[in-house]
Amino acid sequence: MSLTRRDFASRSALTGAGVALAGSVGALATAPNALASTDTESVGEEHGHGHGHDHDHDHGHDHGGVGYGPLIPDPDGILALPARFSYEIITYSGRTKLESGEYTPSNHDGTATFDGPRGTTLLVNNHELGGHRDDWRHPVPLTEGLVYDPAAGGGCTVVEVRRGGHVAEWVGIAGTAQNCAGGSTPWGTWLTCEETEDKAGEEGMTKDHGYVFEVDPEDRRANRDPQPVKALGRYAHEAVVIDPRRGHAYLTEDASGPNGLLYRWTPPEHFRHGRGRLRTLADDAGVLQAFKCFDSGGTFVDDLSRATKTGTVYGVDWADVPDRDAKTTSVRKQFAAGEVTRARKLEGMWWADGGAYVVTSFARDESPGRPHDGQVWFYDPKRRTLTLKVLLGVNADPSADGAFDGPDNITVSPYGGLVIAEDGEGVQHLFGATDSGRTYPIARNELNLGTEDDPDYSEFTGVTFSPDGRTLYANIQTPGIMLAITGPWKRQKRR
Repeated sequence: MSLTRRDFASRSALTGAGVALAGSVGALATAPNALASTDTESVGEEHGHGHGHDHDHDHGHDHGGVGYGPLIPDPDGILALPARFSYEIITYSGRTKLESGEYTPSNHDGTATFDGPRGTTLLVNNHELGGHRDDWRHPVPLTEGLVYDPAAGGGCTVVEVRRGGHVAEWVGIAGTAQNCAGGSTPWGTWLTCEETEDKAGEEGMTKDHGYVFEVDPEDRRANRDPQPVKALGRYAHEAVVIDPRRGHAYLTEDASGPNGLLYRWTPPEHFRHGRGRLRTLADDAGVLQAFKCFDSGGTFVDDLSRATKTGTVYGVDWADVPDRDAKTTSVRKQFAAGEVTRARKLEGMWWADGGAYVVTSFARDESPGRPHDGQVWFYDPKRRTLTLKVLLGVNADPSADGAFDGPDNITVSPYGGLVIAEDGEGVQHLFGATDSGRTYPIARNELNLGTEDDPDYSEFTGVTFSPDGRTLYANIQTPGIMLAITGPWKRQKRR
């Protein structure tokens, strides 16, 4: 049933859940799932193995008394962490090796963790390698039976972490392209997303790309003969989450010219989710739709950059995708002005609190609204509303430590709030956002890929907690390093 503009305007007036609450931290802190940021214009115990910090120096800016304190420079030049936190390198492209003897592939991206057999932790790790595989020094090896397109260099590896520090890694899927983010499923598998629209004959590809593939971390046989889930569409996929109650899939698109879309896939009647079930779907199974937002006054919202205050609430409707396989026209270009809402850099997603957290990384001249350096939204499928939870103002000096910009992959923390991987300009962080929206640093990438005069720091990706909540995993995308971070985690208070 469609939620009309009039329905939404009426509901907002009755519940007080509209834009009138915007900017009121006290009010929003009591609203459902509120994350009202007050840092939009800021510029400025368990111990793991490996590299630790046992002293304390003041680096960075004050973040309102939340978090774990200042970050301490790493003498090894990898990762700055708060006092009493430590990290361990799990995989390192070109240094660690797969079970088969090849080096760990490069360009780590989206990651999820799963409980493995006999007390192990399993992680599925995307490798964002686009174009022809010959362009990469360490592509995902073409393991027999696990290859979709032998010309492509991307894919996923499965990493097994055992007690005592032993690590094993093997290929989960190969021959896919630009495997960016993705998402875990309620039934214990990983959906890897191709952030490309390359077709057969382009960039040397032998098959069409821009699909979602399912990878089983536990059953290697289930990954043989990989098949795209074409029902979820072909476009520059970023992330995906599954509504465990209703069965819908929500997917982000990282694209511009025009800006990308948020999609919802509704499964066909009587379809039951489960391991390996998605690959049994017909290419046109279910209904793929793109979102369309309107404000509490009933006005259509053309782009999420129009929102300038946290607490802004939009009603959401959905428009059917005409040709989900984009045979002649990219999916996002199949809609005329006024038919859908767009956003630049629709990135990470995470399902929690009965809905989907959704990131848009920035907005500049390609967006019609106000420039920003990051938004985090919450989509409530029951209320059919999209609420702006975190808003980062434009970072005036990305080279200086202290402010954050360019949120990308996210996870919901078992200690409250969000943990966000930064993919912005200059300094790169893992940072947290509390339930009241205060932001604080967790880690800083210190691996300089440039020079002292012109430093270059890769983005963070794949941020996710272990199933027991004791370890935070994250990747430095280039050259490709998976890290395990441990320390005295604590519940973050509302501030």
